[in-house]
Amino acid sequence: MSRRNKELPLIEQVEITDTGSEGMAVARVDGLVVFVPFVVPGDVVDIQLYKKKKNYAEGRAVNLHRPSPLRVEPACPHFGVCGGCKWQTMNYAAQLEAKQRQVRDNLERLGGINCSQMRRICGSDNIYYYRNKLEFTFSNREWLTAEALKNTTNSPTAGALGFHIPQLFDKVLDIKQCALQAEPSNTIRNTIRSYAVEHNLDFYDIRNHTGFLRNVIIRNSSLGHWMVIVVVAEDDSERLFPLLDVLHNTFPQITSLQYIVNTKMNDSYSDLETHTYLGEDHIEEEMLDPQGRALHFIINPKSFYQTNSAQAQKLYSYVSELAELHPDDTLYDLYTGTGTIALFLATQAKQVIGIEYVEEAITDAKNNAILNGVGNTEFYAGDMAKVLTEDFIAAHGHPDVVVTDPPRAGMHEKVVAQLLQTAPRKIIYVSCNPATQARDLQMLSARYDIHRIQPVDMFPHTQHVENIAELVLRG
Repeated sequence: MSRRNKELPLIEQVEITDTGSEGMAVARVDGLVVFVPFVVPGDVVDIQLYKKKKNYAEGRAVNLHRPSPLRVEPACPHFGVCGGCKWQTMNYAAQLEAKQRQVRDNLERLGGINCSQMRRICGSDNIYYYRNKLEFTFSNREWLTAEALKNTTNSPTAGALGFHIPQLFDKVLDIKQCALQAEPSNTIRNTIRSYAVEHNLDFYDIRNHTGFLRNVIIRNSSLGHWMVIVVVAEDDSERLFPLLDVLHNTFPQITSLQYIVNTKMNDSYSDLETHTYLGEDHIEEEMLDPQGRALHFIINPKSFYQTNSAQAQKLYSYVSELAELHPDDTLYDLYTGTGTIALFLATQAKQVIGIEYVEEAITDAKNNAILNGVGNTEFYAGDMAKVLTEDFIAAHGHPDVVVTDPPRAGMHEKVVAQLLQTAPRKIIYVSCNPATQARDLQMLSARYDIHRIQPVDMFPHTQHVENIAELVLRG
């Protein structure tokens, strides 16, 4: 801690009053807004400030005087250090209330949207062990808390296999037990770590770019399929293959065992070759379409699929309900990804046109259409602002309904302008960022009325929330 930080005050007996952005909680002290992580509205705490600006400050709770009635015990032993699930100490009903409020506040304050038709948020049936994908990082140095440092010797640790400490690219917390993905995820990760230590496989040095083991990606599906990808920094089969053999022999659940050799300075592997060591080169997921027919999706190592499979089913069912498609409709699915929404809705429309920037995702979408025998879909790759033009629409048919599910940054102004000009009967806007959604809805309100609004919680214990808005063309 810097000298300046040491001089910042300790504020005693402060009540936490609300939730804030980025998973923080909020207190107000003499007109100053103070952001504090890992506390719950209603807690009374002492706050040690570590940053102070003119209108706000940031601090950490150093003593809990009175716990909030909303407070619960976290399930994760790494809570408060990992940083991934900041709301674990707040009961789930209160989390849902906070997310509903977050959506409403963003839409009303930033977009001037009438939220009178907002529905209750759809909660997740599973609030732990709901993720179907986790990525872990090796580091040759284990990140230790101040308390852990007091209780350890000065000898170096064997290293860490876990998650990055927030805002510290080279610091990794060793994860023994994560409550986000079902077993055998934890056992697989811990087995890899134990084997590596026992056989002197060196963990990656993130600063100096040396070492052998870099990352582990674990994916699973509701069908009981498991994919494990081990990422190494050198093409050394003598060291890698025995580890993969141990995984194969220990975990019969693994149906796809793969590896990647990454010699780059960063952890991105989207441009690298994936090698199938044993089993299939993919896993498979299943989802029921609105008619109850089972749709199957091939998930490759680089494929995007919603990381909460059960909630994805609910999310897409709401999209189907709000879209109110007619059998002779042409549907455009913008930012289609691997075509999950397009294929989910395909039986309800005459034709579906999917557009996505990532070419590999479009390849997956086409293959998924073939796998499911869906013949009324077409998929195109390219920059949305450049693909969605008058010429494209003339060639592929005027959309009666548009579903758009853009990234967190929202839609490009040119895409919004094209939608306003094209004027489909209805737009269903799915967003993982209510703030950018509010901005886009405000622009679209030039010709559209916002009707039903449906928030969906995809990520319990985090501040993240998905939201669906139904836009109906006026006149």
